[in-house]
Amino acid sequence: MKKVMCAGTFDVIHPGHLYYLSEAKKYGDRLIVVVARDDTSQSFKGKKPVHDEKARVEAVRTLKIVDEAVLGNKGNIFDIIEKIKPDVICLGYDQKIQKEELENELSKRGITAEVIRMGPYMQHIYKSSILRR
Repeated sequence: MKKVMCAGTFDVIHPGHLYYLSEAKKYGDRLIVVVARDDTSQSFKGKKPVHDEKARVEAVRTLKIVDEAVLGNKGNIFDIIEKIKPDVICLGYDQKIQKEELENELSKRGITAEVIRMGPYMQHIYKSSILRR
């Protein structure tokens, strides 16, 4: 069974998120979504999410396309990858981590997951920072 991992804050789930997850699911049999901790989200985005981490992971769990939703680890964001051991990691088009940076970290940890940068879906409309305004 081929495991695909996606990650994000998923503060207000919108069609852009659904596109990201549905496209990612095409790369495997099981879609595992890692929802960012409140502190992690704040450090990456510079502000706290509207909804707390428990509410966000529960919202992601309700999506039919998602096979499993988990909270990320506190501290090192890469530790959860070692736990999940995905075959494929799909990055959102706007996630700050560079594909090469992630591939280097995976190599250091002996993980052979393929890393794919997903394309956007109507990012001029369906982007959390725009929808929040």
